[in-house]
Amino acid sequence: MTRLLLPDLIRNAAQRTPQALALIDGAQKVTYAELWQQTEQCARALAALGLMPGERVAVYLEKRLETVLTCFGTAHAGGLFVPINPILRAEQVSHILQDCNVAILVTSAARLASLEPLLSLYQGAALRQIVVVDDEGVTQTNRCQYWSALLKDAALPLSAVSPTPTFHVMPKGTDNPSQISADKNAVAIFYTSGSTGKPKGVVISHRNFVIGAQSVAHYLDNRPSDRLLAALPLSFDAGFSQLTTAFHVGACVVLHNYLLPRDLLRALTEERITGLTAVPPLYIQLARCDWPAGCAEALRYFATTGGRMPSDTLGRLREKAPHAKPFLMYGLTEAFRSTYLPPEEVDRRPDSIGRAIPHAEVLVLRADGTLCDDNEPGELVHRGALVTLGYWNNPEATAERFKPLPAHIDPTATERAVYSGDTVRRDAEGFLYFVGRRDDMIKTSGYRVSPTEIEEVLYAFELVAECAAFGIPHDTLGEAIHVVIALTANATNETTNETASETASEAAPATLLAECRHRLPSYMVPAMITIYPGPLPRNANGKIDRRTLADNLAATLAASAGKTATHQKF
Repeated sequence: MTRLLLPDLIRNAAQRTPQALALIDGAQKVTYAELWQQTEQCARALAALGLMPGERVAVYLEKRLETVLTCFGTAHAGGLFVPINPILRAEQVSHILQDCNVAILVTSAARLASLEPLLSLYQGAALRQIVVVDDEGVTQTNRCQYWSALLKDAALPLSAVSPTPTFHVMPKGTDNPSQISADKNAVAIFYTSGSTGKPKGVVISHRNFVIGAQSVAHYLDNRPSDRLLAALPLSFDAGFSQLTTAFHVGACVVLHNYLLPRDLLRALTEERITGLTAVPPLYIQLARCDWPAGCAEALRYFATTGGRMPSDTLGRLREKAPHAKPFLMYGLTEAFRSTYLPPEEVDRRPDSIGRAIPHAEVLVLRADGTLCDDNEPGELVHRGALVTLGYWNNPEATAERFKPLPAHIDPTATERAVYSGDTVRRDAEGFLYFVGRRDDMIKTSGYRVSPTEIEEVLYAFELVAECAAFGIPHDTLGEAIHVVIALTANATNETTNETASETASEAAPATLLAECRHRLPSYMVPAMITIYPGPLPRNANGKIDRRTLADNLAATLAASAGKTATHQKF
């Protein structure tokens, strides 16, 4: 039986087609033979730094060759890689480093400089080595060294660093089930926002990645001739999937860090991209651009994830890329990807999120665990090889989201399913439709944002007595983040003077927005802060009633449509 681990995707492709292009990073073009040799070298280097099986290696970089090598080299050395979104601020990065006790951090000199004030508080924790990919800009010490020097000195035999799996699980429905197995051991931690505050680390196995690559490559019909554009962050499961699906079939990935949508269009043209996966807000921007002649000539498909694609945007994209097949997808980090809508169904049911992807089973359940009838709303529950291992060091949250299926559905089930928290309905033909979320999570720019994480930043300021963050529908972002704040007495100068109170209320939103821009990544910065006259309303459970506030603010905004402002009043 052939054991499949994540690095085997590169190894196998290097054995089949060693001279085929695997990665393009700017002017660098890397073949599969070269990529596998450098992955082995990176694994040796990490082992030489003392990386032990199961220890965590974080990579805080933009999309570049070193990012890919760190992830796959860590996996090959038996560690767990932790890709960190490069747009996160120092405080969010520090939380991730401490939450999973990162032992080795790979980053750039500029990013390290932004982290230094917080890393000084981290001296006594697990972080013992920092590797800087630049060859200048920092002083090399026992704790900090350059990437080039690290790889040059690596000499540990690979037999000492290859991980040994404890057991295998047969992938359901594989073409060659007698010859393929995938390892269930953990290999990565991807951080995703949770509804109760700080991001949680989702623990992902070799099996999740390998079977996920097989599944996605199958329904997208990926092939060795494909050139996939890596537009999404590699810290996203869908972003990292561009690597795994391409490596599975021996295709080429073009790493791209765009500034503007037109940069992506230029890449589509110059790199002859055949496959593009992105989130709806980016597609909305692309659909509004003028596409250069021949831009979509090679594009075979475009796929969307991270929210609903507006029908107008989909129509424009199909006009601009008439030969490209559209794939509408739904997924969550806890289960990689759950559903896709085949291109031939897009015109018949454009609002559907499709049916389960290969190697996955998707159920719609009532609160009591029984199966919903056709068109009856219920919770989307995902089972199968793509369900991840749970949340890092968080058994309570894991038990809440990852649970066995009820015995009356499958009395023989031994693995946990993931309960999404999303409400969907299934029609008589088995196609699913998204209805809404049960929690307070905000979906903006393709990101899941915890309102609590935004509120914690604002509560650090004395002028904020109460605050509530929530999303309001937005044509481009999906949802725009709005915050309603009740000010403290100090914020209004503890005076009954109406003019002084009015001045304080006018100044507070701008002050708080400036602080949010400093302390939060751009996608989490509120679009608007509204001052509420008095204590915020509560629901029957005594919690701040975000839904009522959102409805009231939406009505206020509708009444003042056409006006530009960063704050409103009730």
